[in-house]
Amino acid sequence: MARPRSATPRRYLMCPPAHFTVRYSLNPWMDPAKPVDTPLAQAQWEQLREVYRSLGHTVEELAPVPGLPDMVFTADGATVADGRVFGARFAHPEREPEAEAHLAWFAAHGYGHLHLPVHINEGEGDLAVTAPFLLAGRGFRTNPLAHGEAQEFFGRPVIGLELVDPRFYHLDLALAVLDDAAGEVAYYPPAFSPGSREVLRRLFPDALVATEEDALAFGLNAVSDGLHVVLPQAAAGLFGPLRERGFEPVGVDVSELHRGGGSVKCCSLELRE
Repeated sequence: MARPRSATPRRYLMCPPAHFTVRYSLNPWMDPAKPVDTPLAQAQWEQLREVYRSLGHTVEELAPVPGLPDMVFTADGATVADGRVFGARFAHPEREPEAEAHLAWFAAHGYGHLHLPVHINEGEGDLAVTAPFLLAGRGFRTNPLAHGEAQEFFGRPVIGLELVDPRFYHLDLALAVLDDAAGEVAYYPPAFSPGSREVLRRLFPDALVATEEDALAFGLNAVSDGLHVVLPQAAAGLFGPLRERGFEPVGVDVSELHRGGGSVKCCSLELRE
């Protein structure tokens, strides 16, 4: 029997894809030879924003900066928990200015606990927040030393997970937190090393296990408020299992943004007060 679910109002920081394009390749999804329809990306982004608002959530906006085509993926720019902001330090120089833009926004909006990181980490791309601890990806972008840095800053245990498939170069492509309070997740096991798969099995014995088809449709790059799970509509295989667990899947089309290697979660940095 599915457990009772309830939605918790959330706040998200999003950035319009006004300058979104693919000029370089930083991951297997990016192909500069394939044209990007920026107006379509903008329309899809606006649809996602309105879905959040229709569910009772608040959306704050980060102003896009010319010359930074990946700013739409705000989740990579910081991790926020308990009102504390752990900034990003990007692995690639093309994206490094995004970290400064994020921290400037937080400073301007009254956040007093800001951390400029020493080690490379790509925000919520590789840090997933649950009530008791943080799950932290490594293997392609985030430096393992950043895990200890995040633990010291947040005062929460950080559990490292090794990513081994370059298609899932960030944790938020391979794992989604469905209920942060109850500690429920969905993930794609082959994206992780054998040891990390065993860690996940022990931590989350009842996790929703995604198929390769749904994982490649960016189905795990999802956002949940404890009841509604917003995810790409192409990840149709996840809808039934989510409903069986008492969640309400909400499908959206952000396929044009997939060309940059991101989807729903990548566009949504949660502001946890």
